[in-house]
Amino acid sequence: MSETKSYLITGGAGFLGINLIRYLLARGHKITSLDIVDFDYPERGQISEIKGDIRDRSAVERAMQGVDLVVHTAAALPLYKEEDIFSTDIEGTRNVIEAAQQAGVERFIHISSTAVYGVPDHHPLYENDRLIGVGPYGKAKIDAEKVVEEYRAKGMCAPTIRPKSFIGPERLGIFALLYDWAKDGKNFPILGSGNNLYQYLDVDDLCDAIYLCATLDKALVNDTFNIGAREFGTVKQDFQAVLDYAGFGKRIIAFPEGPAIFALKTLEKLKLSPVYAWVYETVGKESFVSIEKAEKTLGFDPKYSNKDALIRNFRWYMDNLHKFQGQTGISHRVPWSQGIWQVAKLFF
Repeated sequence: MSETKSYLITGGAGFLGINLIRYLLARGHKITSLDIVDFDYPERGQISEIKGDIRDRSAVERAMQGVDLVVHTAAALPLYKEEDIFSTDIEGTRNVIEAAQQAGVERFIHISSTAVYGVPDHHPLYENDRLIGVGPYGKAKIDAEKVVEEYRAKGMCAPTIRPKSFIGPERLGIFALLYDWAKDGKNFPILGSGNNLYQYLDVDDLCDAIYLCATLDKALVNDTFNIGAREFGTVKQDFQAVLDYAGFGKRIIAFPEGPAIFALKTLEKLKLSPVYAWVYETVGKESFVSIEKAEKTLGFDPKYSNKDALIRNFRWYMDNLHKFQGQTGISHRVPWSQGIWQVAKLFF
């Protein structure tokens, strides 16, 4: 095992945050979590907790004391208000990395997103491809990366990781829609034919990638890396695996993309659907990145296929249903309100 280090995880109470904290605790490291919400997990007594906003410099500086490495996972997600997305994801990132530099931390690992590629015209996507953000979230993620590059140019070791949408224990959000319909023995609707390749990522594989960036030689890791599953299929194939696992003999039902997107845009404006533009404008299109750079440079070796990751997450959902039934919100840790989908479900 590598030597014991002290890690600050921003967004430590979030879906990635808790999975990464468990991963690092299992390897003997010290953890501080900085999050705007309470850290309400069984591991609470094993970490230091600072409750605060990454936009609050005093909270960030308190959390930074005695820290060797920062993993910056905190972000305002696409369902947040536009002004909160920009202030959190751009200025919040600047706040954290500036404080990290002043505190002399060894490394600052920034968790970005493949949303920075927008809706591209080719696949696979490589790290040097053009960045075109879709919506406030995609644009904010591009600008946050630019902030990190500024500090890398100043001599900081500041790797950026661009993960595909990641799933696993504690992940709910929009995936809870699929899992809820699967558990109730319903067919599940998707946009378009569903024959487009779409890559996901298991959160445990993402934790591996982060740890490689934390422990390998600084000269190797001080760069930008795509991270995703090595094995993935079409949307229809991978979502069907969840319905098959549920055991009701149900199937994925494809809907024509054009009319469906028009309807979803209208429902989103009326606040009747949690399915936002980034989802409905991309789920019917090919979406996968090359992970070759991470494989060659970092030795990244993902363990889970899309199907493995989705089924692992579905099993966790079924085992923990009693904990979050009746809860809704806009983070990945709770199911999103289904809105009109709760009615549509009756017809599937």
